[in-house]
Amino acid sequence: MKRLACHVLALMTLAAPTLAAEDLTVGFAIAKSGWMEAYDTPAATAAMIRIEEINAAGGLLGRQIKVVEADTRTDRAESAKAGLDVLDHGAEMMVVSCDYDFGAPAALVAEGEGINSFFLCAEDVKAGIQGVGPNSFSSSVLASVQGATMAEWAHARRNARTAYVLEDTFIEYNKGICTGFNWMFPQLDGAGIVGSDTFKNDDASIASQITRIKALPEQPDVIMLCSVMPGAAAAVRQLRAAGITSLILNGSAVDGSYWLEATPDLSGFVVPVQGSIYGDDPRAEVEMFNKAYEAKTGGRPASQYAYPGYVLIDLWAKAVERAGTVDGAAVTAELEKMQDEPTAFGPRSFSSELHHQNTALMQIIEITGGKPARVDEWRISEPVPLDVLMGR
Repeated sequence: MKRLACHVLALMTLAAPTLAAEDLTVGFAIAKSGWMEAYDTPAATAAMIRIEEINAAGGLLGRQIKVVEADTRTDRAESAKAGLDVLDHGAEMMVVSCDYDFGAPAALVAEGEGINSFFLCAEDVKAGIQGVGPNSFSSSVLASVQGATMAEWAHARRNARTAYVLEDTFIEYNKGICTGFNWMFPQLDGAGIVGSDTFKNDDASIASQITRIKALPEQPDVIMLCSVMPGAAAAVRQLRAAGITSLILNGSAVDGSYWLEATPDLSGFVVPVQGSIYGDDPRAEVEMFNKAYEAKTGGRPASQYAYPGYVLIDLWAKAVERAGTVDGAAVTAELEKMQDEPTAFGPRSFSSELHHQNTALMQIIEITGGKPARVDEWRISEPVPLDVLMGR
């Protein structure tokens, strides 16, 4: 009887079908409606491109990556609900909105479950350890790094020695750009900030600020404009209309040509970006991505904000493979070991203190005669310190 039972068991074992590994589920709790959709959709599309590449190459840990999505509607309360929704659908990692304020509620849901979250393109230091917890990351480049890059590049390449800082108080991102510039520029040989001012993004006029700039003994070499659309375009138009010819610097948020009709024949406007959308990036991988994005959507990326979505999936997948699991703490440990980890858009690093980029190789885009083009690249000489990032 015992031998018969063993024989039957053996036959059952041979006859049992081999079960395929279950899909690995990534949840996207992002804005599919509201104003944040313009930022989230390109980055999410880029993330999907990398997921498709990984699946085509055999998947992750022998599992295909499946995506579930929920709409935050660009609403903080809905963000938390979206996080819960994708968890209910089996999410083992969560991708959240580009902006800290709108992505954090969903990321906090992920943190409560001990799973990793990645902000699509957030550039506020709080979008990570400082504002969410130890399993939260962003692959994008901090706003303060963008400001510091503009300071050091303008000093070295355009002989800038005097600067006027004009800060739009609309969102924390703008403050971050100015923080980085204000930290770096005065450290540079012979450089100084000769004045500063603020304005609101929806101000119809910045005439009083322009009056104060024109009252200076000499026009500043550069104006550090820390702003986003639509206020940035309005400010640039008014500065040039007033006859101010200083080189105008800004952050990555104003990358793209979509707004240039508002400032005809603009020249002398410079921004740092993670990669060029204009077909002139020196890295072949960047243009390969631009073409893949065009094939998927029918158009090239409108700005550099698609790129961090691709990078975040790439880095997370590498960490998962090295950890051999999707467990949040194990993946976090592998991510924190990454120092100058190669990606298509430049090296990325994380540490146990910072889950953001406090230095990065940036491509420099300058607008001349209304046409943007890559003119240089720059990596700041030292990382932005954590106390500066935290505004201490």
